Amino acid sequence: MNTSAARKFVVASPARDPETRVRMGVCCIVFWAVLVFANLSDIAFAESLCPGIHVKVLNIRNSTGTVACALFESSVGFPAEYLSSATNIMVIKIRRARARCDFEDIEPGTYALAVVHDENMNGKLDTNWLGIPTEGYGFSNDVTALLGAPSFSAASFLYNGENLDLTISLRY
Repeated sequence: MNTSAARKFVVASPARDPETRVRMGVCCIVFWAVLVFANLSDIAFAESLCPGIHVKVLNIRNSTGTVACALFESSVGFPAEYLSSATNIMVIKIRRARARCDFEDIEPGTYALAVVHDENMNGKLDTNWLGIPTEGYGFSNDVTALLGAPSFSAASFLYNGENLDLTISLRY
């Protein structure tokens, strides 16, 4: 092969043509963007794909303190002794007045949830001199009680071992 033929081959190569290289670059970017967007829903909602009890906490009045989500499997200690009697407990920091508790690896059964907005982070639901809560609280089934906390049976729900999404609204 002589030098002029080699030069023609190099010049005619698509990798050397600037217009072709730009088109190939754009196609590559579009291909990767399609792959990312096709999997975006899986990435964004990955936290709900694991089997478990997923609790979205609403009506948090501020981002001060923590939210404690206590999962009970019996009436023992429900709901007042949530730190010592709950089967599972999650204490999470509040971000932009939002909180979410994810309980995974939970056996099927009957459970009840108590949620406390512990604004001063002292590990308990604070009350005034009449015993009325001064911090936010809520229960599964959005159950309320007139005098005192609701019973375990009123707040209980069945969990079958699959994905379960619950929403609990706090009351102040």
